[in-house]
Amino acid sequence: MTSNNLIVRDATERYRKARREEGESRGAFDTEIRRLGGTPRVETVVRRGPAPSDVASILGIASTDETVIRARHMYDGQKVVQLADSYIPLDVAEAAGIESPDPGRGGIISRMAEAGFKQTEGIEEVVQYAATAAEAEAFGVDVGTLLLQITHTGYTQDGRAVEVTVHRPSPGWVLRFNAPLV
Repeated sequence: MTSNNLIVRDATERYRKARREEGESRGAFDTEIRRLGGTPRVETVVRRGPAPSDVASILGIASTDETVIRARHMYDGQKVVQLADSYIPLDVAEAAGIESPDPGRGGIISRMAEAGFKQTEGIEEVVQYAATAAEAEAFGVDVGTLLLQITHTGYTQDGRAVEVTVHRPSPGWVLRFNAPLV
């Protein structure tokens, strides 16, 4: 388990290529947990299906269009510390070959870049919400406990949204952001 049971999610560096691909890392989460002295493990279910209407709108697709959905339970040791669902437009997922549960070194962002869909901007929106029964069971909290949800959208240079990931971290995370002051 990470020191002090806190997980620092550093949005300042987590999506940089060198950080995502550090060692044999499978992406940002893997690198973060290892750097904090933890033992990352991810269970991934990949399927095709429509994205929720708000996510489809961000992706610029119809709510009936198929996407590749990567639903993940993310662990530090034996403890679930995050649930995350990624939605990727079908053409991007097929070109990047990311329908395998193991995304390879650097994760799906690296596969997208190799396929010509390099993300040059990420926007994250954080909201508070009440835990559902499934989340309460996964995190060992009561239904209705206030949790955070981070919606990450990755954009290419031409402004296309190629990934929306809805992160639902367990209690005990520290979110770190860096904004340039001009």
